Amino acid sequence: MRVLVTGGAGYIGSHTTVELLGQGHQVLVLDDLSNSSEESLRRVAELAGRPADFVQANVGDAAELDAAFTSFRPDAVIHFAGRKAVGESTRLPLLYYRENVAATVTLLETMAAHGCHQIVFSSSATVYGSASEPPFTEDAPTGATNPYGHTKHMIEQILADAAAADPSLSVAVLRYFNPIGAHESGRIGEDPKGIPNNLLPFVAQVAAGRRTGLQVFGNDYPTPDGTGLRDYIHVVDVAQGHLAALARLADGAGCQTWNLGTGRPFSVLEVISAYEAASGVRIPYQIVDRRPGDVAASYADVSKAGRELDWTAHRSLEQACADTVRWQAANPDGYAQ
Repeated sequence: MRVLVTGGAGYIGSHTTVELLGQGHQVLVLDDLSNSSEESLRRVAELAGRPADFVQANVGDAAELDAAFTSFRPDAVIHFAGRKAVGESTRLPLLYYRENVAATVTLLETMAAHGCHQIVFSSSATVYGSASEPPFTEDAPTGATNPYGHTKHMIEQILADAAAADPSLSVAVLRYFNPIGAHESGRIGEDPKGIPNNLLPFVAQVAAGRRTGLQVFGNDYPTPDGTGLRDYIHVVDVAQGHLAALARLADGAGCQTWNLGTGRPFSVLEVISAYEAASGVRIPYQIVDRRPGDVAASYADVSKAGRELDWTAHRSLEQACADTVRWQAANPDGYAQ
């Protein structure tokens, strides 16, 4: 297939692009590089043995998007592009609605104009919020607690409405939980610009000496050690989940949703301990107040993906930490070296 990957130079996008190229697909990455590096795509080509095409553009730019569709003629889209930091979204909600929701509308309009009828959407477990108790099934009540989660939920509704109105449109919504780890080669991994918003890259930078210590946001949650419980899933498992969903789209139109996770939650302190074991480095941390919009526990029921996509997560927290240590050791300053 010819697959357009928006946000394909980013963390999950680059790992998915490696998998797509490895299965023989033709890939065009469209990314504005606002939180990613073109160096990741050079390394993707190295790992896959051939390159993806690349256009530097924002997915919300209708003219650039139209030009990309005209020249590449994709059969399907995997849509990663967007803002993704919970804390930032509470400070800058309008930015999130423009970059996430409005840009996705532009993408769907462009797909329709060019006869592209298949899309896999990168959603998030944040849509569940605190409306129900984990483990979350795909039909659990939704109730995001922050603007980032609201944008994901809105996009899901837009996709469902678009599929209902267009009988040729086939949509896979993937709600994944907390991607971590890196490619086992150590060549590509998570390299956020500025201060990391996610736990493991921050821990990795502390271990590497790039940061002096870690803030743990709250230790008074109703969990075994008081810190938040999350379902941490290896990024390569997430990437392979996207390929499984892409294959499923050929079976018919409509909008379907699957969780991507492990079903096994770990606390913040457990993740710190696992990284210490993998790296041999003690991670200094400080307990601070809870972060706005966070919930106590979030983990998946992944049985539907197992049944319908023939997909399951195979890689452990320990392997994810070991792969992150390898990535961080080989790339102490990320891609900027």
